[in-house]
Amino acid sequence: MHIEQAFKNLAIGFGGGAISGEGKGYGFGPISENESITLLNKARERGIKVFDTAPIYGFGTSEIRMGKAFAKCREEVFIVSKGGITWDQNKRVDLDNSPRVITKMLEDSLKNLSTDYLDIYMIHWPDPRTDIRRPMEVLSRFKEKGMIKHIGLCNTNMEDLNKAQEIEKIEVLQSEFNLFNTSTKTDILEKLNEPVYFIGWGTLDKGIISGRVTPDRDFESSDARSWAPWWKKSDKNQKMKKMKKVLSYLKESGHTGLEMALGFNKANKISLSLIGMRNPDQLDSVFKALENLPDQKIIDKAVSLL
Repeated sequence: MHIEQAFKNLAIGFGGGAISGEGKGYGFGPISENESITLLNKARERGIKVFDTAPIYGFGTSEIRMGKAFAKCREEVFIVSKGGITWDQNKRVDLDNSPRVITKMLEDSLKNLSTDYLDIYMIHWPDPRTDIRRPMEVLSRFKEKGMIKHIGLCNTNMEDLNKAQEIEKIEVLQSEFNLFNTSTKTDILEKLNEPVYFIGWGTLDKGIISGRVTPDRDFESSDARSWAPWWKKSDKNQKMKKMKKVLSYLKESGHTGLEMALGFNKANKISLSLIGMRNPDQLDSVFKALENLPDQKIIDKAVSLL
């Protein structure tokens, strides 16, 4: 599948962290393998083409489930995976973009996903110990062999992006983008001489923007929000307090937080917004939301309430 086709028409992609299940790592609670495979294929049948995953999502579980789901329809989907977040036997996580690690992680991802190529492969996070040009040389060689179709950077900065482009053209960027975080647009996208495809993660900010996550919500042990420092130390409660006003306004205006999240990203011309869906009802709600996006006036008013 050509990249233009993958990003055409439908501005949402499937966030693979949602199907990590009991695998731990980066995930959002229990979901069985059969449930995951059924959900992935329902998403494909509804028209979603881009499926985003990474080894850290369930310590390989997300990739393996995608591989099983799409084994017989590989050409119908556009798979994105990433490398550089590693872990030891005790599941302690580290960043390592060294050529050796990126090579092994890419080879493992191909095996997990039961495929001989990846549509997009991205460096997951910057590693201050490794010059980005070193793993880029590895990815360039894999691209020459046809094992990667497109190379991208996730959660990057202008310095690393410029260095990476010395080795290979970066066609896709991915970073957090939502009502509370638009920094990539001003820090990177608006400074580029050539346009790139931009994938936004954190569209719902872990459920805060949709209103599904409240201060008193308890999370399953397999949900990273039950233990992760990035969640416990975040300003989540302050965000929830702000969203309470926004959600009240949206309800009066005939909209939901999900509709606002998708409408906001579309208004900012984001190529694709990742959504982590964990059951068919959530999948249905996303497609329903796409039919009732708020107009610019409502978006502007909602943003002013934050």
